[in-house]
Amino acid sequence: MITRRHFLKKSALATTAAVGTTLSVAPHARALGANDDIRVAVVGFRGQGSLHLRLLRELAGVRVVAVCDVDQDVLDRELKQSADRGEKIAGYTDFRKLLEDKSIDAITTATPDHWHALVTIWACQAGKDVYVEKPISHNLWEGRKMVEAARKYDRIVQYGNHTHGHHTGEMQLEAEKLGRIQVVWSSLNRMRKSIGKVTGPQPVPQSVNYDLWTGPAPLEPLMRKRLHYDWHWVWSAGTGELGNNGIYPLNQVRLALGQNTLPRRVLSLGGRFTFNDDGQTPNSQLALFQYDPGPLVIFELRNLPSEKGPKTIGSNMKCERGESRLPQPFGEPGDTGGFRAHKGHLYNFISAVRSRKVSDLRADILEGHLSTAMVHMANISYRLGTPHSAGEVHEAIKDRGSEAVETFGRFQEHLAANGADSSKSQMLLGPWLEMDPEREEFVGHSDIARRANELLRGSYREPFVVPKQV
Repeated sequence: MITRRHFLKKSALATTAAVGTTLSVAPHARALGANDDIRVAVVGFRGQGSLHLRLLRELAGVRVVAVCDVDQDVLDRELKQSADRGEKIAGYTDFRKLLEDKSIDAITTATPDHWHALVTIWACQAGKDVYVEKPISHNLWEGRKMVEAARKYDRIVQYGNHTHGHHTGEMQLEAEKLGRIQVVWSSLNRMRKSIGKVTGPQPVPQSVNYDLWTGPAPLEPLMRKRLHYDWHWVWSAGTGELGNNGIYPLNQVRLALGQNTLPRRVLSLGGRFTFNDDGQTPNSQLALFQYDPGPLVIFELRNLPSEKGPKTIGSNMKCERGESRLPQPFGEPGDTGGFRAHKGHLYNFISAVRSRKVSDLRADILEGHLSTAMVHMANISYRLGTPHSAGEVHEAIKDRGSEAVETFGRFQEHLAANGADSSKSQMLLGPWLEMDPEREEFVGHSDIARRANELLRGSYREPFVVPKQV
């Protein structure tokens, strides 16, 4: 395994290579003077995007000049509220129309996951800087395309994880004192309720342009009770709870380890326990990541009530000379909803837009890609999983050491406490998948490797296609 000191050195070199360039303004972007306001558009603001609107309006030197949402009711409400405040802003339902406005300098976006890549790439091509919410991509391949677009068009693109980088130096120094890192445990407890089950296609809200909402995904009938938010739990639009909130602790663990590459191996298991609904993503999931060189990372996700069964342990690193507990990854104490952290993260983005230096960004798009890739790798293993008994799962992971076995034991206890007895029911056990971190592809000649590589990239519906050459 690699030492902490080597991690720190490697991290510094990689960061310098990735973000050490001062960028120039793209020829099709508006030239900014030192005293000019940054003109920003917000794309997708029914949920998290509404926080973007609120916080951007609190930042000096920023003007919100346009909004875009495929829900006409949401759009009209914001336009009216802006007019009532004496603000004149443009409103769009089609993002492509917004891109034609050359006076817009930057966009922030909080669309569903399946739109993140296209919004970012198209905006870069139109000469606009981008703040894109986590997880930055819907699949691993398009995440790399987002990085390529940012570099090719000299754009400032910020990864919208407002806790990125918090306590990283402290975590690394603490771990270095304790010697070589042997294993990392991390967990997320976030209770979710069943989304219900329908017997046939459901009506789409009349105010929603469903063709635009669907975008690159297959245009299929709505087969869940709610169009909004519950898209998180279906693969065509979301990445499950692992991408929704698991990205925070996974990102923190990667930074604590100083890793600037993808894990070499991954295995994931779990299921959608106790729910008989239209959700497809797991509500209980265990993922094992192996860096090379580097320690084993064990991540546990729980969407069932956290007060039932054994408590998880947050994020801990076991080192040669003791253990180190990682700080809470969701923000600073007392920062309700993470508003101060979000505001600071947006301010950092705006500052980099003005300076034109990628190195000024707290969380460049490459950082978002490396962390989001962990989500995609684990979900791919899970989606390729087949039903197994608890005993068979135990056999599959026992060679990873006592820590993995102990975590699986807590996983079983938690399920049993919530009425899902794993000794009587089966769970999906995904295969161990081997990744080539440089090519960002799974390796091997088996059918499993072929199917895994197919899931690295999405299929896109014309004309909403992520291009091979950005």
